[in-house]
Amino acid sequence: MATPTEFRWNRTGAYALYVLLLLLVTYLLNQLDRYALAICTQPMAQEIGYGDYGCLELKNVSKAEIGKAGCPKNATEVQCDTYLGPNKTEVCYYDRTGGGFQYQILAGPIFIVIYTFAGIGLGYLADITNRKLLLAGCLAFWSLMTFLTGFASEYWHLVILRFGLGFGEAGCTPFASSLIADYFAANVRGIALGGYNIGIYAGYSLSYALGDFITAANINGQGWRWVFWIAGVPGFLVAALIAFTVKEPVRTRNASLQERSESYETSGLQKLKMVMACFCSPSLLILCLAGSIRNGAGYVWGYNTQLYFTTYYPEVSTGQWLSWIPLVGGSIAVVFGGFISDRLVKWGPYARIWVLIASLTLAAPFAAGTLFFKPPWAFVFQIPTYIIGEMWVSVTLAVVIELVPSNIRTTAIAYYFFIISNIGGNMPLLVPPIEQALGLRGALYILYPGCYLLGAAIFAICILVVKRDIRRKEALDVPDSSPLLADDVRQEDSKVD
Repeated sequence: MATPTEFRWNRTGAYALYVLLLLLVTYLLNQLDRYALAICTQPMAQEIGYGDYGCLELKNVSKAEIGKAGCPKNATEVQCDTYLGPNKTEVCYYDRTGGGFQYQILAGPIFIVIYTFAGIGLGYLADITNRKLLLAGCLAFWSLMTFLTGFASEYWHLVILRFGLGFGEAGCTPFASSLIADYFAANVRGIALGGYNIGIYAGYSLSYALGDFITAANINGQGWRWVFWIAGVPGFLVAALIAFTVKEPVRTRNASLQERSESYETSGLQKLKMVMACFCSPSLLILCLAGSIRNGAGYVWGYNTQLYFTTYYPEVSTGQWLSWIPLVGGSIAVVFGGFISDRLVKWGPYARIWVLIASLTLAAPFAAGTLFFKPPWAFVFQIPTYIIGEMWVSVTLAVVIELVPSNIRTTAIAYYFFIISNIGGNMPLLVPPIEQALGLRGALYILYPGCYLLGAAIFAICILVVKRDIRRKEALDVPDSSPLLADDVRQEDSKVD
């Protein structure tokens, strides 16, 4: 039988790869359903009635008819409706932009608050019960919320359904990551998580393909509503496949006998104290802070990309570019990042963090280039931004998994997402006030490439702290196979006893 150090992809069973594929598709649907709002927000706002008003360009007029200046950005309704282009024809109309505080509330707090708090409870359940059934149930529930969004006619309908979407999606990554950790050995876990995280970019890209093109097709005069109906239906099929074809694996793959015993003897109170001990340690706390900043940059850009190009370049079809750039660039990034970090892991967890620092530092100038240059170059700069800047997803998750003991792994993953989602997921609320002072482009400069650099700086601090913890572990003569924070957990566990 192969030992963990001998485990390679050619020894990974076809069934494990099938499970990974199902989990990838689940994550794809997770992101598709989450970001459909961001792509469809303008027609939704104009039909349902939420968010800010603005002076918008008529869809059936050319750029030459509108003129270089475009429609006035801060015009009143009268000024907008009476504005004439170079040919003395009406080229603008006054309506909802799809942005504003009400939109950012839907994108951020309404979704994030329940997403993070539910994730903690669901993560705890996953450590003591059947993960694949919980994952299937969560997928079916959030798919139902997505499907029902297609029938929304009031803003409060969107609030309730977005809240429900957050509850369902909360179980996705904690359950899936824990399953992957038990299906794949440590030396291929980073690339396995990278494969799973392809779902982020596949789902985000698909949201543009559906959001732009299905809305434009205006099927039965119900444009954006068909986006949510089409996005919601596949989840029911995938949920059934998970429930009936995925086997619940033996927990704590490659764990020591002591860890296996602890996994089943840990009470709820002990588990809570153990998790808190891990997340109060400086190494994991700083890692979560850095991850939160980077996650926030992604949320800000993800929920404002369509608004940015609609505001500054309304004649450009974002779907033609962003229906494939995130998929190609992001997929390369998460798999390549996981591959690199798996090769470096023999030097310890801090070696993976070097990948994070390099990724964010090198990607920041390209992210700034997206905002500085006009299309098509703005989209071209997104390619290296994704390829370099999205390595962080699988690498950071692999670091968290390796820092904590296996008997609290799923709960720890849920706490990790609780922290980075509460901080990063609410960062879109900073867009409206900064936009008032600096415009949307100025706000995005600060909260997109600016946060890349800030995240890299905090990851650099994290390396110093992790190295300190490694020296402490060596001084205590802890086995190399033991998780870095296992000693903190055992000390807290002894207090409970």
